[in-house]
Amino acid sequence: MDTFQFHDMTLTWLNGGVTYLDGGAMFGVVPKPLWSRKYPSNENNQIELRTDPILIQYKGKNLLIDAGVGNGKFTEKQLRNYGVEEQSKIDDSLKELGLTTEDIDIVLMTHLHFDHACGLTKWQNDELVSTFPHAKIMASQIEWDEMREPNIRSANTYWKENWKPIIGQVQTFEEELEVMPGITMFHTGGHSEGHAIIRLTQAGETIIHMADIMPTHAHQNPLWVLAYDDYPMTSVFAKEKLVDEILKNGYWVSFYHDAHKRLIKWGQSGKEIIAELPRTRETHTTA
Repeated sequence: MDTFQFHDMTLTWLNGGVTYLDGGAMFGVVPKPLWSRKYPSNENNQIELRTDPILIQYKGKNLLIDAGVGNGKFTEKQLRNYGVEEQSKIDDSLKELGLTTEDIDIVLMTHLHFDHACGLTKWQNDELVSTFPHAKIMASQIEWDEMREPNIRSANTYWKENWKPIIGQVQTFEEELEVMPGITMFHTGGHSEGHAIIRLTQAGETIIHMADIMPTHAHQNPLWVLAYDDYPMTSVFAKEKLVDEILKNGYWVSFYHDAHKRLIKWGQSGKEIIAELPRTRETHTTA
């Protein structure tokens, strides 16, 4: 597993599964000759996207950023349509660290689309139960409301199987939430109306987890937004502001979906990478 020591915080990317989605959908109106220079695709025009939760170990607490694509939650048709090549192996990842799902104290949900939230619940004796029974599950109020009452478009990604078993664990916020000193969630909207990012600060340094308004390092350009975004112009404006702050201040950016880079730091121009943590596990080449 890939690990990064951020002063007093230890970040570890768990095995949350992998999907292959259409590259055109992931880069919206950006032509393939442009985006394919930055992120490879297979012969079916699909790009590899990890769904790896980040475990943060800090001040005696175990926190997760998002929950992975889950295991045993998909029909054969869904596995095919969503390009799920590998399902979550969170239990195995935690076991390697001497932990279990019962040791997770807080889960920070950037949003509740299926590829982030399916890992919140699991099948046990023909019943869906919470995967992290002792955890507080944090999400924006807007996201939690839409999760439970999706519209005609969002019903495809907000599933009752992912929220009913955890209803007693969820705690919500409006615009900003300090989860712990040094860990803050911020509502951005854009990808979904309730989408949030996460800021980690330690000893004058910052990591921003941009979630799905910058799902991979290739999405740095504020105009490169997903066709999946419910409110693309909100994504553009939020990302434009954040990228400017990131480049000016030399922040790290961490990724949930990137199959090639876990963390990255750009120079002030944004054109060169000055530091990175690459994904060290073998990258799939076919779907």
